[in-house]
Amino acid sequence: MADSDESYGHFEDICGDHMHDGFYELGSAAASDSDHLLAQIRMIEESLRFAGVSEMRKIRSRREWWMWDVGSEGARGTWLGSMGQVVWGLLSVPSQVQRAQALTASQGLDDKVSFQVADALDQPFPDGQFDLVWSMDSGQYMPDKKKFVSELARVAAPGGTIIIVTWCHRDLAPSEKSLKPEEKALLDKLCNAFYLSQWCSTADYVQLLDSLSLQDIKAADWSEYVAPFWPAMIRQGLTFKGFISLLRSGWQGIKGALGMPLIIRGYKMGLVKFAIITCRKPE
Repeated sequence: MADSDESYGHFEDICGDHMHDGFYELGSAAASDSDHLLAQIRMIEESLRFAGVSEMRKIRSRREWWMWDVGSEGARGTWLGSMGQVVWGLLSVPSQVQRAQALTASQGLDDKVSFQVADALDQPFPDGQFDLVWSMDSGQYMPDKKKFVSELARVAAPGGTIIIVTWCHRDLAPSEKSLKPEEKALLDKLCNAFYLSQWCSTADYVQLLDSLSLQDIKAADWSEYVAPFWPAMIRQGLTFKGFISLLRSGWQGIKGALGMPLIIRGYKMGLVKFAIITCRKPE
């Protein structure tokens, strides 16, 4: 969650190699590590399906697809590379790159998947580079959402797909000008616990994408499908392994652990949303 090596290692211990939310059946109460791993892999699959990527690959199967995974982690980049595509992954600190490269090497995908430290608000690629530009569980850390979305659109190839999977706050009602004070207070606490930047709504993302003349914009609220994830992470943290890892993680990891019940509270209030937003860059 945070960029420090210690806290990253702690969340890797409790989340597994796939450090993102899982996609569960409605009403599910996953109990085992394998349940969570399958849910995390399913999150990738459902995101690609929602964006229509499988259909686009059939249409544009003349060559390999190039994918740019913003806010990557080794497991997701390796999974995408196993599809036979060329994948670049952006990470925030060198230690994360080392972990990701080791996982990729263990799967024999060094020639397909590479990782680098880079700034998501100033991405190190020319315009129109990637068929798929993907950001999962990283948008909530971006301090400038407009610049973030603009960079995703810039590096996407003509006809390319953009996928953003992220935490948002609820959309405002037509009669509302802002969130309620108690809602803002809870979001501030989450920012402090997880080192997040300013929050925005799903509607804000849609508006930003529309302002860039992107096409086929669609969004969905997947909060119900990720509901079992955070209670499961709390249970993992209360195990002996999780507790020892938490102690080693330092204050940043402890703050994140203490923030987990706040996320659950935000979901139950209808304030915190787990959203997917996808679109396509014009040909």
